[in-house]
Amino acid sequence: MSSRLRLFVTAVLASVALASPALAHDGEGVAGGLASGFLHPLTGADHLVAMIAVGLWGAQLGAPAIFLLPIAFPLVLALGGVLGVLHIALPAPEMMIALSALLLGAAVAMRIRPPVVVAALIVALFAIFHGHAHGAELPGAADPMAYGVGFVTATGLLHGFGILIGALSRWPLGARVIQGLGATIAMLGGYFLFIGAGVAG
Repeated sequence: MSSRLRLFVTAVLASVALASPALAHDGEGVAGGLASGFLHPLTGADHLVAMIAVGLWGAQLGAPAIFLLPIAFPLVLALGGVLGVLHIALPAPEMMIALSALLLGAAVAMRIRPPVVVAALIVALFAIFHGHAHGAELPGAADPMAYGVGFVTATGLLHGFGILIGALSRWPLGARVIQGLGATIAMLGGYFLFIGAGVAG
């Protein structure tokens, strides 16, 4: 395992171990149903950039990751959504969402190339927290099934958008652009962390 990959995996594991439960999504005003489920990932910048980063990373890694990561994330996202609907607590889902943007963006920026199984496990880990945040925001009277279909569908489209942009990595200049996008996503993830910690607003 390369030193960059070892450092990246260590950062992912440390983020899980050290995540503080102080952050949480506010579910007030979230309406249930297909349309609101579809729109929700598109209106939360933290979710949006992390999901695009999954597509970028998959495109950067190539086959089979380009297919596996965008499939693994929505599947595990749905599982996390069920946990959220059932009010099964997870440690610091909002912190983990911000960390996912930071670390996945960093993986793209640094061209981290782990074994595909490791990449899928990292993506799946973060997907649980993204799904949990979506599910936990549902009001009691909402239709969780329709809402879930909506946010999983939107997630898949965001991955597809990331893959489409990631196709630029076939050319040297495009590869640099993708790395720049990864760095931007990582910086946004860091900003979200600062917001959650009350350092920035």
